[in-house]
Amino acid sequence: MFLDYGTNVGEYPKWQALFREHQPPALLMWGKNDPIFPEEGAHPYKADLNDLEFHILDTGHFALEEFGPEMAVEMLEFLDRVYP
Repeated sequence: MFLDYGTNVGEYPKWQALFREHQPPALLMWGKNDPIFPEEGAHPYKADLNDLEFHILDTGHFALEEFGPEMAVEMLEFLDRVYP
């Protein structure tokens, strides 16, 4: 995975086009202090997805380690909303 990670950036336009075309419901939870994926990378999803539940968390890259139970609640609520 690490050896191929650099090719992901070139794929972003394809993913963004897919989101714009298909509009899947999405739950985004992002760490505002993530040094690997800075918060600025989260906000463009708002331009491509109409049904986006968006959360910026006060954490870094390993958000689940700090906010696992809270994130699990958000995931279950999202799934209940999307798949009642």
